Amino acid sequence: MPKPRRGDATRVSIDDLAFGGEGVGRINGYVIFVRGGLPGDELTVRLTEARARYGRGVIERVEVPSPQRVAAPCAYFGRCGGCRLQHLDYAAQLAFKEKQVRDCLERLGGLPPFELRPILPAPAVYGYRNKMEFTVAPSPAGPALGLHEAERYDAVIDIDRCLLQSDTMNALLAATREAVRARGIAAYEPSATGEPRGLLRFVTLREGFRTGQAMVNFVASAPDVEALGPVAEQVRARVPATASAVLNVNDKKASVAVGTEEHLLLGRDTITETLDGVDFQISANSFFQTNTVQAERLFGLVGDACALTGTETVIDLYAGTGAISLLLARRSRHVYGVELVAPAVADATRNARANGIDNCTFLAGEVRDVLPELVRQGVVADVVVADPPRAGFHPKALATLAAMAPARIVYVSCNPATLARDAGDLVRRGYALEWVQPVDMFPQTPHIEAVARLRRA
Repeated sequence: MPKPRRGDATRVSIDDLAFGGEGVGRINGYVIFVRGGLPGDELTVRLTEARARYGRGVIERVEVPSPQRVAAPCAYFGRCGGCRLQHLDYAAQLAFKEKQVRDCLERLGGLPPFELRPILPAPAVYGYRNKMEFTVAPSPAGPALGLHEAERYDAVIDIDRCLLQSDTMNALLAATREAVRARGIAAYEPSATGEPRGLLRFVTLREGFRTGQAMVNFVASAPDVEALGPVAEQVRARVPATASAVLNVNDKKASVAVGTEEHLLLGRDTITETLDGVDFQISANSFFQTNTVQAERLFGLVGDACALTGTETVIDLYAGTGAISLLLARRSRHVYGVELVAPAVADATRNARANGIDNCTFLAGEVRDVLPELVRQGVVADVVVADPPRAGFHPKALATLAAMAPARIVYVSCNPATLARDAGDLVRRGYALEWVQPVDMFPQTPHIEAVARLRRA
């Protein structure tokens, strides 16, 4: 039969999920990816893309629903670009994520047999996020504070309530929108031909789940403290949990919610979160795990994997604000934390001091540069913990890590594909992969964390 063409409507059975959460169906061997399709669905799909080896389609009708399909509770589901798995039963979400980790490690890593432990489910499948970033865009009612539409970066949905964040953060979102509109703050509008207009680009909300402290971070095109200071005051009057409001200035073309300078609008420039008895000061631009409850379980798993006796030297790579470093310091001789982002290193140092932890040293810089310097200084690591970004290790950093030959490496990954690549490289350099533990940090989304333990063979 001829290959389907763009615009064709066709019936397709969905038999799998791709890594990004799209349904996968086949017509005479031709693969069709369907956003919103679930294994077991019988769908009528209209093709929006038809390439030589695969196509993409949108659902016109669900002819026979999958037995794993459930009603998505969010009013924005399907339009919003997040939460792609809300319509999939949670047990099936866990099975999909565990399979994703297994498939990556077995197909991409070229690894000998290892133990894949059952996935660790999340205690809360909604209301778990302690940080949310909302884009500000013009609308007839005033600035919209929302999330991008699915597959689009030029359209923003004005979000009244996001089910992934807490009631406090939803109240903060509503109060911020009301104050921005009441004070006549203009949304930023880029221009392809002239100067951009407007002030406010993003609003990022953070909350310490264990402390109740909340932060509003206004990302604007100019350091207009006079305009945004009263907005922050109005927000705090509505939501007393607001312990911090800051203004970050991004006057560049890049559409990112990070500023080159920061101004304090009210309260403190950090909020506090507590994990396993350790207090962490979190600033607007520093990294901290976005699921507090599940992060505590993840870090406990990391600590067990390190198998520390109190005499070891530990290196924590991609240390962020020092969460893992400080938790491990209580069970080791000394910990070196390496992190690229300077404000995060400052937070980590401050966190160590505030908790009376004096056996941690935090170093700012690229891992591929700092790790060789530690070797030159004669630092010998018994255990290395790494929590790299989605891209995984730089090859130079991984080679240096293997040459250091620590007895154990505990690798925390947010991308099974790069975990498979790096674990395979370490195995070829003399390590054995003992076990991998998937952890569901982000229910309702396709994202998955995993902890892997490797030992020097």
